[in-house]
Amino acid sequence: MRLQQLQLLLTLAQTGSMRASAASMNVTQPALTKALKQLEDEFGAALVVRSPKGVRLAPAGEMLAARAATVVREIERARQEVAALTSDSQTTLSVGMSPAAALMLAANAVSAFQSRWPHVRVHLVDALYPKALQQLRSGELDMALGPLPPAGIGRDLQAAPLIDSPSVIVAKQGHPLAQARRLDDLSGASWLLSGPRLGPGDPVHLGFEQRGLAAPKVTVDCESFSTLLAVLPSMDTLAIVPERFYATHGPRMGLVALSLQETLPSTTIHIFSRTDAPLSLPAQRLLDTFLQESTLLREASA
Repeated sequence: MRLQQLQLLLTLAQTGSMRASAASMNVTQPALTKALKQLEDEFGAALVVRSPKGVRLAPAGEMLAARAATVVREIERARQEVAALTSDSQTTLSVGMSPAAALMLAANAVSAFQSRWPHVRVHLVDALYPKALQQLRSGELDMALGPLPPAGIGRDLQAAPLIDSPSVIVAKQGHPLAQARRLDDLSGASWLLSGPRLGPGDPVHLGFEQRGLAAPKVTVDCESFSTLLAVLPSMDTLAIVPERFYATHGPRMGLVALSLQETLPSTTIHIFSRTDAPLSLPAQRLLDTFLQESTLLREASA
């Protein structure tokens, strides 16, 4: 089995066409057919199903393609790691960042890393879980920074705590509840859910029902914090956001933070990586840099 045969299978899955796959791989269609036959003979199973509309992967082909995708990604990472050790080459690391992680850690950590690894390009991706962890598992990301999911992460990922991110409740200026001082005063209010359900931005964590009050009424779901900034100043809803996010963007966008007697639950930002694929040398150094930056921030706030 050769790498090109695995790439062939992945290309067939993407194009659904022998002709398009041959053109994409810059080989003749007979050569592609021969390579596919060799792969099927090696595994003793049909890997594709042909029809007048084209080709699709058979169950055995789908299973092999999932493994092949990991193999191809790991070989590409190995190439990038070797390239990173030479001064005239550039490799790329992709990092998923939650808004709080980006605001608290990204600038200093990435700057410190690039001072030591100037030929490594860092690609920062806005990513909220669970999407961020899905992208990490698929190999789209080398690592991800964000909160720990309530259900945990499974054995295929590992997580290290970085820093706590306090939260605040925000509203537009002039909101009827902008002067509220107790959580109970917010019972019955309308809420904008920032991020995923049961995530740090879900008002269910405020415990209204446990105190015999009405459950929070979520009227808007918002996965993008930039969208939140665009719509919340015009709505009569409340939202929970990271304290650093509000301090950076809230006042200039016409938002106010409620000064409540109670302390809101805090979220711990973690850094996630895969357990089934070792980090490249540059990726490990970047992960170490995030850990060092979080230590400096904790010590500064102690």
